[in-house]
Amino acid sequence: MSIPERPASPAGVRFSLTTATALVVANMIGTGVFTSLGFQVAGLSSGFALILLWVVGGMIALFGALTYSEAGVMFPRSGGEYHYLSSMFHPALGFLAGWISFLVGFAAPVAASAMALGRYLASALSLPEKAPGLPFLQMSSGIAIAVIAALTAVHSLDKAAGAKFQNVITIFKVLFIFVLVGLGLALGRSAGLSFAPHAGAVRDILSPAFAVSMFFVTFSYSGWNAAAYVAGEIDRPARNLPRSLILGTLFVIAAYVLLNFVFLYAVPLPDLSGKIEIGYVFAGRVFGAAGGRVMGGIIAFLLLSSISAMVIAGPRISRVIGEDYRLFRGLSRTTRKDIPAAAIVTQGLFSVVYILTATFDQVIVFIGFTLNLFTFLTVLGVMIMRRKRPDLPRPYKTLGYPVVPVLFLFIHVYILAYGLLYRPKESLAGIGITLAGLAVYALDKKLRSRTAKPETGT
Repeated sequence: MSIPERPASPAGVRFSLTTATALVVANMIGTGVFTSLGFQVAGLSSGFALILLWVVGGMIALFGALTYSEAGVMFPRSGGEYHYLSSMFHPALGFLAGWISFLVGFAAPVAASAMALGRYLASALSLPEKAPGLPFLQMSSGIAIAVIAALTAVHSLDKAAGAKFQNVITIFKVLFIFVLVGLGLALGRSAGLSFAPHAGAVRDILSPAFAVSMFFVTFSYSGWNAAAYVAGEIDRPARNLPRSLILGTLFVIAAYVLLNFVFLYAVPLPDLSGKIEIGYVFAGRVFGAAGGRVMGGIIAFLLLSSISAMVIAGPRISRVIGEDYRLFRGLSRTTRKDIPAAAIVTQGLFSVVYILTATFDQVIVFIGFTLNLFTFLTVLGVMIMRRKRPDLPRPYKTLGYPVVPVLFLFIHVYILAYGLLYRPKESLAGIGITLAGLAVYALDKKLRSRTAKPETGT
Protein backbone atom coordinates (compact mmCIF):
# COMPACT_ATOMS: atom_id res chain seq x y z
CA MET A 1 0.00 0.00 0.00
CA SER A 2 1.30 3.45 -0.82
CA ILE A 3 0.16 6.79 0.44
CA PRO A 4 -1.26 8.87 -2.42
CA GLU A 5 0.61 12.08 -3.02
CA ARG A 6 -1.59 15.03 -2.14
CA PRO A 7 -0.85 18.61 -3.06
CA ALA A 8 -0.68 21.42 -0.62
CA SER A 9 -4.07 22.61 0.50
CA PRO A 10 -5.18 25.36 -1.90
CA ALA A 11 -7.78 26.97 0.32
CA GLY A 12 -7.64 29.52 3.07
CA VAL A 13 -4.99 31.84 4.45
CA ARG A 14 -1.39 30.91 3.68
CA PHE A 15 1.46 31.22 6.17
CA SER A 16 3.98 33.82 5.06
CA LEU A 17 7.77 33.53 5.31
CA THR A 18 7.58 35.69 8.44
CA THR A 19 5.06 33.40 10.13
CA ALA A 20 6.92 30.23 9.10
CA THR A 21 10.18 31.63 10.46
CA ALA A 22 8.40 32.75 13.64
CA LEU A 23 7.15 29.17 14.08
CA VAL A 24 10.70 27.86 13.93
CA VAL A 25 12.03 30.47 16.38
CA ALA A 26 9.10 30.09 18.76
CA ASN A 27 9.25 26.28 18.75
CA MET A 28 12.96 26.32 19.52
CA ILE A 29 13.17 29.06 22.16
CA GLY A 30 11.22 27.62 25.06
CA THR A 31 11.79 26.15 28.49
CA GLY A 32 15.10 24.46 27.63
CA VAL A 33 17.29 27.53 27.33
CA PHE A 34 15.97 28.96 30.60
CA THR A 35 16.36 25.75 32.60
CA SER A 36 19.10 23.43 31.31
CA LEU A 37 22.29 25.40 32.05
CA GLY A 38 22.13 24.45 35.73
CA PHE A 39 22.40 20.75 34.84
CA GLN A 40 25.32 21.38 32.49
CA VAL A 41 27.48 23.31 34.98
CA ALA A 42 26.99 20.53 37.53
CA GLY A 43 29.42 18.41 35.50
CA LEU A 44 31.41 20.96 33.49
CA SER A 45 33.52 23.84 34.77
CA SER A 46 35.06 25.27 31.59
CA GLY A 47 33.44 28.32 30.03
CA PHE A 48 34.82 27.28 26.65
CA ALA A 49 33.30 23.78 26.90
CA LEU A 50 29.94 25.14 28.07
CA ILE A 51 29.67 27.59 25.16
CA LEU A 52 30.91 24.92 22.75
CA LEU A 53 27.95 22.77 23.80
CA TRP A 54 25.56 25.38 22.46
CA VAL A 55 27.58 25.93 19.29
CA VAL A 56 27.69 22.19 18.52
CA GLY A 57 24.00 21.80 19.33
CA GLY A 58 23.27 24.69 16.99
CA MET A 59 25.31 23.14 14.19
CA ILE A 60 23.37 19.89 14.57
CA ALA A 61 20.11 21.83 14.27
CA LEU A 62 21.41 23.80 11.26
CA PHE A 63 22.57 20.64 9.46
CA GLY A 64 19.13 19.16 10.06
CA ALA A 65 17.39 22.30 8.79
CA LEU A 66 19.53 22.39 5.64
CA THR A 67 18.68 18.76 4.86
CA TYR A 68 15.00 18.96 5.82
CA SER A 69 14.67 21.87 3.41
CA GLU A 70 15.38 19.50 0.52
CA ALA A 71 12.87 16.96 1.87
CA GLY A 72 10.27 19.70 2.21
CA VAL A 73 10.49 20.91 -1.38
CA MET A 74 10.50 17.32 -2.71
CA PHE A 75 7.36 16.44 -0.75
CA PRO A 76 5.52 19.76 -0.14
CA ARG A 77 2.75 18.56 2.09
CA SER A 78 2.20 19.22 5.79
CA GLY A 79 3.12 16.45 8.21
CA GLY A 80 6.88 16.54 8.67
CA GLU A 81 8.49 13.14 9.34
CA TYR A 82 5.14 11.38 8.91
CA HIS A 83 4.86 12.48 5.30
CA TYR A 84 8.58 12.30 4.47
CA LEU A 85 9.14 8.77 5.80
CA SER A 86 5.92 7.52 4.18
CA SER A 87 7.15 8.82 0.83
CA MET A 88 10.84 7.87 1.21
CA PHE A 89 10.56 4.41 2.77
CA HIS A 90 7.15 2.89 3.56
CA PRO A 91 3.79 4.15 4.87
CA ALA A 92 4.17 1.98 7.98
CA LEU A 93 7.36 3.82 9.00
CA GLY A 94 5.73 7.16 8.37
CA PHE A 95 2.73 6.10 10.40
CA LEU A 96 4.95 5.26 13.37
CA ALA A 97 6.46 8.76 13.25
CA GLY A 98 2.97 10.23 13.13
CA TRP A 99 1.79 7.89 15.89
CA ILE A 100 4.42 9.22 18.29
CA SER A 101 3.72 12.82 17.30
CA PHE A 102 -0.01 12.28 17.78
CA LEU A 103 0.30 10.68 21.22
CA VAL A 104 2.95 12.81 22.86
CA GLY A 105 5.30 14.50 20.40
CA PHE A 106 3.58 17.88 20.70
CA ALA A 107 0.92 17.46 23.37
CA ALA A 108 3.45 16.61 26.10
CA PRO A 109 5.83 19.52 25.36
CA VAL A 110 2.81 21.85 25.24
CA ALA A 111 1.83 20.59 28.69
CA ALA A 112 5.40 20.97 29.97
CA SER A 113 5.72 24.54 28.69
CA ALA A 114 2.27 25.46 29.99
CA MET A 115 3.06 24.12 33.46
CA ALA A 116 6.38 26.00 33.44
CA LEU A 117 4.44 29.14 32.51
CA GLY A 118 2.03 28.47 35.36
CA ARG A 119 4.81 28.02 37.90
CA TYR A 120 6.67 31.15 36.78
CA LEU A 121 3.50 33.27 36.80
CA ALA A 122 2.24 31.94 40.13
CA SER A 123 5.59 32.72 41.73
CA ALA A 124 5.87 36.15 40.14
CA LEU A 125 2.37 37.16 41.32
CA SER A 126 2.62 35.35 44.69
CA LEU A 127 -0.58 33.42 43.96
CA PRO A 128 -1.95 30.80 46.38
CA GLU A 129 -0.79 27.21 45.94
CA LYS A 130 -4.29 25.84 45.23
CA ALA A 131 -6.81 27.15 42.71
CA PRO A 132 -9.75 28.94 44.42
CA GLY A 133 -12.69 26.56 44.86
CA LEU A 134 -10.68 23.64 43.44
CA PRO A 135 -8.58 22.20 46.28
CA PHE A 136 -7.51 19.24 44.14
CA LEU A 137 -5.90 21.52 41.51
CA GLN A 138 -2.59 23.34 41.81
CA MET A 139 -2.80 27.01 40.86
CA SER A 140 0.02 26.55 38.34
CA SER A 141 -1.88 23.66 36.73
CA GLY A 142 -5.03 25.75 36.56
CA ILE A 143 -3.14 28.54 34.79
CA ALA A 144 -1.60 26.00 32.40
CA ILE A 145 -5.01 24.55 31.46
CA ALA A 146 -6.47 28.02 30.95
CA VAL A 147 -3.61 29.02 28.65
CA ILE A 148 -3.96 25.86 26.56
CA ALA A 149 -7.72 26.37 26.29
CA ALA A 150 -7.28 29.99 25.18
CA LEU A 151 -4.63 29.23 22.55
CA THR A 152 -6.58 26.22 21.30
CA ALA A 153 -9.59 28.47 20.77
CA VAL A 154 -7.55 31.18 19.00
CA HIS A 155 -5.93 28.79 16.53
CA SER A 156 -9.14 26.79 15.97
CA LEU A 157 -11.24 29.81 15.02
CA ASP A 158 -9.08 32.11 12.90
CA LYS A 159 -5.83 31.22 11.13
CA ALA A 160 -5.05 34.83 10.23
CA ALA A 161 -5.52 36.03 13.81
CA GLY A 162 -3.47 33.09 15.09
CA ALA A 163 -0.65 33.90 12.66
CA LYS A 164 -0.62 37.56 13.69
CA PHE A 165 -0.56 36.59 17.37
CA GLN A 166 2.34 34.21 16.69
CA ASN A 167 4.32 36.87 14.84
CA VAL A 168 3.82 39.59 17.45
CA ILE A 169 4.60 37.50 20.50
CA THR A 170 7.66 35.94 18.82
CA ILE A 171 9.00 39.41 17.95
CA PHE A 172 8.56 40.38 21.60
CA LYS A 173 10.44 37.25 22.69
CA VAL A 174 13.31 38.03 20.30
CA LEU A 175 13.59 41.64 21.45
CA PHE A 176 13.49 40.61 25.10
CA ILE A 177 16.33 38.12 24.70
CA PHE A 178 18.62 40.68 23.10
CA VAL A 179 17.67 43.35 25.64
CA LEU A 180 18.42 40.80 28.38
CA VAL A 181 21.83 40.08 26.84
CA GLY A 182 22.60 43.79 26.53
CA LEU A 183 21.57 44.60 30.11
CA GLY A 184 23.47 41.60 31.44
CA LEU A 185 26.68 42.75 29.77
CA ALA A 186 26.15 46.40 30.73
CA LEU A 187 25.00 45.98 34.34
CA GLY A 188 26.39 42.59 35.32
CA ARG A 189 29.80 42.13 36.85
CA SER A 190 32.09 39.37 35.66
CA ALA A 191 31.93 36.24 37.79
CA GLY A 192 35.50 35.42 36.75
CA LEU A 193 34.84 32.44 34.46
CA SER A 194 37.36 32.07 31.63
CA PHE A 195 36.06 31.32 28.14
CA ALA A 196 39.49 30.61 26.64
CA PRO A 197 40.44 27.07 25.54
CA HIS A 198 42.82 25.30 27.90
CA ALA A 199 43.71 21.80 29.11
CA GLY A 200 40.73 21.69 31.48
CA ALA A 201 38.39 22.57 28.62
CA VAL A 202 39.69 19.64 26.58
CA ARG A 203 39.09 17.28 29.53
CA ASP A 204 35.54 18.61 29.85
CA ILE A 205 34.86 18.13 26.14
CA LEU A 206 36.05 14.51 26.24
CA SER A 207 34.17 13.68 29.45
CA PRO A 208 30.87 11.76 29.79
CA ALA A 209 29.37 14.92 31.34
CA PHE A 210 29.76 16.70 27.99
CA ALA A 211 27.87 13.90 26.23
CA VAL A 212 25.11 13.96 28.88
CA SER A 213 24.82 17.72 28.51
CA MET A 214 24.27 17.33 24.76
CA PHE A 215 20.89 15.76 25.55
CA PHE A 216 19.81 18.96 27.30
CA VAL A 217 21.15 21.09 24.46
CA THR A 218 19.50 19.10 21.68
CA PHE A 219 16.23 19.27 23.62
CA SER A 220 16.61 23.06 23.79
CA TYR A 221 17.18 23.21 20.01
CA SER A 222 14.29 20.89 19.19
CA GLY A 223 11.80 22.63 16.93
CA TRP A 224 14.25 23.54 14.16
CA ASN A 225 12.04 21.50 11.81
CA ALA A 226 8.77 23.18 12.88
CA ALA A 227 7.98 24.81 9.52
CA ALA A 228 8.11 21.36 7.85
CA TYR A 229 4.94 20.39 9.72
CA VAL A 230 2.94 23.17 8.00
CA ALA A 231 4.66 22.97 4.59
CA GLY A 232 1.36 22.47 2.79
CA GLU A 233 0.04 25.77 4.14
CA ILE A 234 3.11 27.95 3.50
CA ASP A 235 2.95 30.51 0.70
CA ARG A 236 5.39 29.47 -2.08
CA PRO A 237 6.85 26.55 -0.09
CA ALA A 238 9.67 25.80 -2.53
CA ARG A 239 11.09 29.24 -1.73
CA ASN A 240 9.88 30.00 1.77
CA LEU A 241 10.18 26.62 3.51
CA PRO A 242 13.99 26.39 3.19
CA ARG A 243 14.37 30.06 4.08
CA SER A 244 12.23 29.77 7.19
CA LEU A 245 14.07 26.67 8.46
CA ILE A 246 17.54 28.09 7.83
CA LEU A 247 16.91 31.70 8.94
CA GLY A 248 15.05 30.60 12.07
CA THR A 249 17.77 28.14 13.08
CA LEU A 250 20.62 30.61 12.48
CA PHE A 251 18.87 33.22 14.55
CA VAL A 252 18.30 30.85 17.47
CA ILE A 253 21.94 29.72 17.43
CA ALA A 254 23.03 33.35 17.86
CA ALA A 255 20.44 33.97 20.58
CA TYR A 256 21.33 30.81 22.54
CA VAL A 257 25.09 31.37 22.45
CA LEU A 258 24.73 35.00 23.55
CA LEU A 259 22.16 34.23 26.24
CA ASN A 260 24.20 31.43 27.80
CA PHE A 261 27.35 33.52 27.56
CA VAL A 262 25.76 36.32 29.56
CA PHE A 263 24.39 33.87 32.14
CA LEU A 264 27.86 32.38 32.61
CA TYR A 265 29.53 35.79 32.54
CA ALA A 266 27.37 37.30 35.27
CA VAL A 267 26.62 34.39 37.62
CA PRO A 268 29.19 32.18 39.44
CA LEU A 269 28.99 28.50 38.52
CA PRO A 270 28.14 27.36 42.10
CA ASP A 271 25.08 29.64 42.02
CA LEU A 272 23.90 28.04 38.77
CA SER A 273 24.71 24.40 39.53
CA GLY A 274 21.62 22.21 39.85
CA LYS A 275 19.24 25.17 39.51
CA ILE A 276 16.25 25.01 37.18
CA GLU A 277 15.04 28.62 37.28
CA ILE A 278 18.15 30.13 35.70
CA GLY A 279 16.25 33.31 34.82
CA TYR A 280 15.50 33.99 38.49
CA VAL A 281 19.11 33.41 39.50
CA PHE A 282 20.44 35.67 36.75
CA ALA A 283 17.91 38.44 37.41
CA GLY A 284 18.56 38.37 41.14
CA ARG A 285 22.29 38.68 40.52
CA VAL A 286 22.04 41.53 37.98
CA PHE A 287 18.86 43.42 38.93
CA GLY A 288 18.37 42.56 42.61
CA ALA A 289 15.71 40.55 44.45
CA ALA A 290 12.77 42.25 42.74
CA GLY A 291 14.29 41.41 39.37
CA GLY A 292 13.62 37.71 39.89
CA ARG A 293 9.89 38.29 40.23
CA VAL A 294 9.80 40.53 37.17
CA MET A 295 11.79 37.95 35.23
CA GLY A 296 9.32 35.25 36.20
CA GLY A 297 6.44 37.25 34.79
CA ILE A 298 8.26 38.02 31.55
CA ILE A 299 9.42 34.44 30.99
CA ALA A 300 5.84 33.27 31.58
CA PHE A 301 4.72 35.64 28.83
CA LEU A 302 7.52 34.45 26.53
CA LEU A 303 6.43 30.84 26.92
CA LEU A 304 3.11 31.76 25.30
CA SER A 305 5.02 31.98 22.02
CA SER A 306 6.37 28.42 22.34
CA ILE A 307 3.00 26.97 23.34
CA SER A 308 1.25 28.81 20.52
CA ALA A 309 3.76 27.56 17.94
CA MET A 310 3.29 23.93 19.03
CA VAL A 311 -0.50 24.34 18.97
CA ILE A 312 -0.12 25.39 15.32
CA ALA A 313 2.42 22.76 14.21
CA GLY A 314 1.34 19.56 15.97
CA PRO A 315 -2.24 19.27 14.66
CA ARG A 316 -1.01 19.52 11.06
CA ILE A 317 0.51 16.06 11.50
CA SER A 318 -2.72 14.69 12.97
CA ARG A 319 -4.63 16.23 10.07
CA VAL A 320 -2.67 14.44 7.35
CA ILE A 321 -2.81 11.17 9.31
CA GLY A 322 -6.58 11.59 9.33
CA GLU A 323 -6.58 12.12 5.57
CA ASP A 324 -4.75 8.82 5.02
CA TYR A 325 -6.03 6.48 7.76
CA ARG A 326 -9.61 5.49 8.48
CA LEU A 327 -9.22 5.19 12.26
CA PHE A 328 -8.13 8.82 12.45
CA ARG A 329 -10.51 10.23 9.84
CA GLY A 330 -12.09 12.64 12.30
CA LEU A 331 -8.77 14.49 12.72
CA SER A 332 -8.81 15.54 9.05
CA ARG A 333 -11.92 17.67 9.43
CA THR A 334 -11.33 21.34 8.71
CA THR A 335 -13.39 24.48 9.06
CA ARG A 336 -14.44 26.73 6.18
CA LYS A 337 -11.21 28.66 6.83
CA ASP A 338 -9.14 25.50 6.21
CA ILE A 339 -8.26 25.12 9.90
CA PRO A 340 -7.82 21.56 11.31
CA ALA A 341 -9.94 22.43 14.33
CA ALA A 342 -10.64 18.80 15.31
CA ALA A 343 -6.93 18.00 15.44
CA ILE A 344 -6.16 21.19 17.38
CA VAL A 345 -8.82 20.44 20.00
CA THR A 346 -7.70 16.80 20.28
CA GLN A 347 -4.10 17.84 20.93
CA GLY A 348 -5.30 20.35 23.51
CA LEU A 349 -7.23 17.62 25.34
CA PHE A 350 -4.16 15.37 25.39
CA SER A 351 -2.12 18.24 26.85
CA VAL A 352 -4.69 18.77 29.61
CA VAL A 353 -4.57 15.04 30.45
CA TYR A 354 -0.78 15.22 30.81
CA ILE A 355 -1.12 18.23 33.11
CA LEU A 356 -3.70 16.54 35.32
CA THR A 357 -1.81 13.25 35.54
CA ALA A 358 1.64 14.88 35.80
CA THR A 359 3.17 12.09 33.69
CA PHE A 360 4.19 14.20 30.71
CA ASP A 361 7.82 14.48 31.83
CA GLN A 362 8.16 10.69 31.94
CA VAL A 363 6.59 10.36 28.50
CA ILE A 364 9.03 12.89 27.01
CA VAL A 365 11.97 10.89 28.40
CA PHE A 366 10.54 7.69 26.92
CA ILE A 367 10.17 9.08 23.40
CA GLY A 368 13.35 11.18 23.32
CA PHE A 369 15.34 8.34 21.76
CA THR A 370 12.62 7.61 19.21
CA LEU A 371 12.20 11.21 18.06
CA ASN A 372 15.94 11.41 17.37
CA LEU A 373 15.63 8.14 15.45
CA PHE A 374 12.95 9.57 13.14
CA THR A 375 14.96 12.71 12.35
CA PHE A 376 17.95 10.43 11.64
CA LEU A 377 15.85 8.36 9.21
CA THR A 378 14.51 11.48 7.48
CA VAL A 379 17.99 12.84 6.78
CA LEU A 380 19.11 9.38 5.65
CA GLY A 381 16.07 9.29 3.35
CA VAL A 382 17.13 12.51 1.65
CA MET A 383 20.44 10.87 0.72
CA ILE A 384 18.68 7.71 -0.48
CA MET A 385 16.30 9.77 -2.63
CA ARG A 386 19.28 11.38 -4.35
CA ARG A 387 20.14 7.91 -5.70
CA LYS A 388 16.70 6.32 -6.10
CA ARG A 389 14.75 9.34 -7.39
CA PRO A 390 17.12 11.80 -9.07
CA ASP A 391 14.17 12.81 -11.28
CA LEU A 392 12.21 14.44 -8.44
CA PRO A 393 12.02 18.25 -8.67
CA ARG A 394 14.40 19.87 -6.17
CA PRO A 395 14.02 23.66 -6.23
CA TYR A 396 16.35 23.61 -3.24
CA LYS A 397 19.27 21.21 -2.72
CA THR A 398 21.05 20.72 0.61
CA LEU A 399 23.86 23.22 0.97
CA GLY A 400 27.13 21.38 1.63
CA TYR A 401 25.82 18.00 0.44
CA PRO A 402 26.89 15.28 1.22
CA VAL A 403 29.07 16.54 4.09
CA VAL A 404 26.21 18.25 5.95
CA PRO A 405 23.81 15.25 6.12
CA VAL A 406 26.69 12.82 6.82
CA LEU A 407 27.82 14.91 9.80
CA PHE A 408 24.23 15.08 11.03
CA LEU A 409 23.90 11.30 10.80
CA PHE A 410 27.27 10.71 12.49
CA ILE A 411 26.36 12.91 15.47
CA HIS A 412 22.93 11.28 15.78
CA VAL A 413 24.46 7.80 15.77
CA TYR A 414 26.56 8.98 18.70
CA ILE A 415 23.46 10.34 20.51
CA LEU A 416 21.37 7.22 19.80
CA ALA A 417 24.15 4.87 20.86
CA TYR A 418 24.72 6.85 24.03
CA GLY A 419 20.99 6.71 24.77
CA LEU A 420 20.91 2.93 24.44
CA LEU A 421 24.02 2.44 26.55
CA TYR A 422 23.33 4.86 29.39
CA ARG A 423 19.53 5.23 29.29
CA PRO A 424 18.44 1.74 28.16
CA LYS A 425 15.11 1.67 30.04
CA GLU A 426 13.89 4.98 28.62
CA SER A 427 15.20 4.24 25.11
CA LEU A 428 13.68 0.75 24.96
CA ALA A 429 10.40 2.03 26.41
CA GLY A 430 10.27 4.65 23.66
CA ILE A 431 10.88 1.98 21.05
CA GLY A 432 8.14 -0.16 22.62
CA ILE A 433 5.59 2.67 22.49
CA THR A 434 6.50 3.25 18.87
CA LEU A 435 6.20 -0.40 17.87
CA ALA A 436 2.76 -0.55 19.49
CA GLY A 437 1.72 1.72 16.65
CA LEU A 438 2.27 -1.19 14.23
CA ALA A 439 -0.79 -2.91 15.71
CA VAL A 440 -2.86 0.20 15.08
CA TYR A 441 -1.46 0.44 11.55
CA ALA A 442 -2.37 -3.20 10.87
CA LEU A 443 -5.89 -2.70 12.23
CA ASP A 444 -6.46 0.34 10.05
CA LYS A 445 -5.12 -1.52 7.01
CA LYS A 446 -7.55 -4.35 7.69
CA LEU A 447 -10.49 -1.95 7.97
CA ARG A 448 -9.52 -0.23 4.74
CA SER A 449 -9.25 -3.55 2.90
CA ARG A 450 -12.78 -4.46 4.01
CA THR A 451 -14.30 -1.18 2.91
CA ALA A 452 -12.38 -1.16 -0.38
CA LYS A 453 -14.22 -4.23 -1.75
CA PRO A 454 -17.73 -2.77 -2.00
CA GLU A 455 -16.29 0.44 -3.41
CA THR A 456 -14.67 -1.49 -6.29
CA GLY A 457 -16.83 -1.33 -9.37
CA THR A 458 -19.01 1.56 -8.21
